Amino acid sequence: MAGFRGFPGGGMNGANMQQMMRQAQKMQQDLQKAQEELKETEFVGEAGGDMVQVTMMGDKSLVSVWIDPQVIDPDDKEMLEDLIVAAFNDVMEQIDERSQEILGPYAGMLGGM
Repeated sequence: MAGFRGFPGGGMNGANMQQMMRQAQKMQQDLQKAQEELKETEFVGEAGGDMVQVTMMGDKSLVSVWIDPQVIDPDDKEMLEDLIVAAFNDVMEQIDERSQEILGPYAGMLGGM
């Protein structure tokens, strides 16, 4: 087992190991803080010139759906459904992009979680 203190060829001493452990703990704390920040961020997806809005939190929990009464046409239900889907997809894309920005630097750590 080369590389550990007390073994032939050892290059890693106790101080270096402690420093690595401190750095790992700090990275984990930073990751948790970034995840919490993302979770508490509100995102709004829009469609139809803001006539339909879907609001979600960063953890992808749905907060609300708002529909402008002007787009409620009983004879064109499909258009309203399409607008809701478009607003939902918009907000999901925003969350995914922000998640990548915030959590990207921790991607290696997330793989093991």
